[in-house]
Amino acid sequence: MIRRTTTFTLLQAADGSPTLAGLLARARDASERLKAVEELIPKDMRAAVQPGPADGDVWCVLVNGSAAAAKLRQLAPMIVARLKARGWEVATLRIKVQQTRR
Repeated sequence: MIRRTTTFTLLQAADGSPTLAGLLARARDASERLKAVEELIPKDMRAAVQPGPADGDVWCVLVNGSAAAAKLRQLAPMIVARLKARGWEVATLRIKVQQTRR
């Protein structure tokens, strides 16, 4: 029996699935938000920060470690102001510490 498979790119698959397209749009939005504020985050800390989902006017940022979370909390007012200036409706920056698995 001959099996023919068709290969799709992720973008092609998203075109056929509204749910997947919505998920990709949210991931792209989160990534763009992080790029917009990246220069506000100290260079040595940037690798510890990952974009998380936005829900209404709350944007979640994922960080590795409590020290990075503490510094990000200090920067939160500047980050929110930058995002507002760039057109995002953000009132709150939620910082979630990722637990490292051992």
